[in-house]
Amino acid sequence: MADWQTISSLATAGGTLVLALATFSAVRSSNRSARIAEQTMFIGMVPLLVPSRSVDPDHKVLWADQHAVRLSGGRAVLEAQNDVIYLAMGLRNVGAGIALLHGWYPMPERVFANDPHADPKDFRRLTIDLYIPPSDAGYWEGAIRDLDDPLRAGFVSALAERRPFTIDVLYGDQQGGQRLISRFAVLPASDDGWYCQAARHWNLDRPDPRYVARADRPSSDRTSPARRLAEYAEKPLADDFVNDVCCWRGGSRRSGRRGTCARARCS
Repeated sequence: MADWQTISSLATAGGTLVLALATFSAVRSSNRSARIAEQTMFIGMVPLLVPSRSVDPDHKVLWADQHAVRLSGGRAVLEAQNDVIYLAMGLRNVGAGIALLHGWYPMPERVFANDPHADPKDFRRLTIDLYIPPSDAGYWEGAIRDLDDPLRAGFVSALAERRPFTIDVLYGDQQGGQRLISRFAVLPASDDGWYCQAARHWNLDRPDPRYVARADRPSSDRTSPARRLAEYAEKPLADDFVNDVCCWRGGSRRSGRRGTCARARCS
């Protein structure tokens, strides 16, 4: 004879288990949807810098010592005055978000090099916050002031011989995240001036779009870009951003700690 009490208990347990699985699936789906929505929001804040156009308006570039130049669209500046080497480039933000410039890494002896970028900690921090709005033009500026700066001789030679050189620019969105490095080659123009060209772009806080599984790597390492993006989507975005992005202050935006730039050679 059937034990209806036992059957009822088993049916209740089975229903509860089905309900728990359905709830788990719904919560997981909603979490993934929330992460996708968060990613979409951050993608809408990603900047991307390229050289400004010749039709872009001129900018007055002013350094901390009140030295000033007028920078035309698509052009660059390399000049020396009073033992200071001044550098500047006209830039345009073709991304969807505001570009906040953090620092720069000069390479006076290299141009169009396919070398990897330097560690972001080795970049020279800017002494002011430079912003470039989306779909608009702006500029980057820097200076070499120390007489014993190891790169001074290289830039003096580049100026005298009108030789091309390279500047890597570190920047991110207005919240200090989604950092990128863009490499610019500065070349001499026929009118004794200078102009710049974009060479490469690197993502620091997001997957590299140029990642290609090479045949000489073990099969376990040859992860497809789609899989890398899927794995990235599983992570909380807030944990992927580096905290130490307080520009020249040397502090942390998340902790609120403020520091002081120890590099006198920064502009």
